[in-house]
Order: sequence, then structure tokens, then C-alpha cells
Amino acid sequence: MRTPGSILPLPLRLSLPPLPRLLALSLSLILLSACGFHLRGAVDIPPHLLPVFVEAGGGSLVGNQLRDQFQLSAIPLAPSAREARAIVRILGESRRSRVGALDRNGKIIATEIFLDVRFDAREAGGKELVPPRSLELSRSFEDADVQVLGKQLEAEIIYADMAQDAANQILAMLRAALPRGTQARQPADKAGGPPPRP
Repeated sequence: MRTPGSILPLPLRLSLPPLPRLLALSLSLILLSACGFHLRGAVDIPPHLLPVFVEAGGGSLVGNQLRDQFQLSAIPLAPSAREARAIVRILGESRRSRVGALDRNGKIIATEIFLDVRFDAREAGGKELVPPRSLELSRSFEDADVQVLGKQLEAEIIYADMAQDAANQILAMLRAALPRGTQARQPADKAGGPPPRP
């Protein structure tokens, strides 16, 4: 029974429409990446190759990922190629897409997107560390009945994930190309003992 001045409680609903949910998901992914969850591609650079310069266009997702991972790994970055001892170059980076699947009515229900990256790495003097190589990364996502802006945002999130994957692969190739045993010799060198035999 309602008494004067009483307020009837209203049901509280927290469900969000598809687009705000997608925005919340993208924000969560950005925060996770900022917390260092993409350190799996970290690489130790020998002192004689420091600092490192990443040569890439301002809009290069892969170049930005490489810079972030070097910084999170405490690898000093040179402000320019002239001041660097090693240079990682993003020679090309492009996106493309194609239809992944159609329904019975010919409507697109899945899309495949691709990130093509070409890169190399060399010492400042020109000595090649990693020859020019190409990477092709792909993902697919369903074309749900959401607004165009929502689809574009989802694609951007997927491209960012592929760029992170590409940066990890580049760092893995760089790690494999660097002189082996540099880190292992440091304790013996500091102790004044002879370096281990190969």
C-alpha cells in the first residue's frame, strides 16, 4: 500500500544496445594492451646495437606496436636513423578485405580482412640483420546486423590485434638474427672469467 511521500521502485536495466557494448569492448582492449599484455614479442638487443630506430610512417600500426614493445622492454629508441645503431624498417603496410561467406539471399554474413606487412632490419652501417620479408595476416568476422560505424570499429580492433601479432613476429625474427650467446656471456665477463666455448 502506498503512503504519502513514498516512491515506488523502478526496475533497473543495464542492458546496452550493440554499438555501446562494442565501444566498451574496444575500450577494454585498449586498456589491456596499455597494461603490457603484448610483451610476448619482447627481445633483448645487444648493447652494441643500441639505440634502435623504428622507421615507419606515422599511420603505421605495426611501427607503433614495435616502438611500444621496445619501450616496455626497456630498449632505448633513437630519435632518428642517424643516431641509431640498428634500424627496423616497415617498408610497406596495407589493408585489404574480401567477402568470406554469403547467405542464401546473397547477403554478406562474413568478411575476411588482411594486413600485409613488408619489413627489414639492419645495422646503422648497412649490415643486414633481417633481409626484406613479407607477412600476411588475416582474420574473419561475422557481419552482424549492426550499424556501419559498429562494423568499422570492430574491423579497427581486429586490425590492431593483427598489428600486434605482426610486431611479435618481427621481433621473433630479429631475435633469431641477433648474435647468439651475448646475454649468456655477460655473467662470466663481469666475473672476469673466460667466455664459454661455443
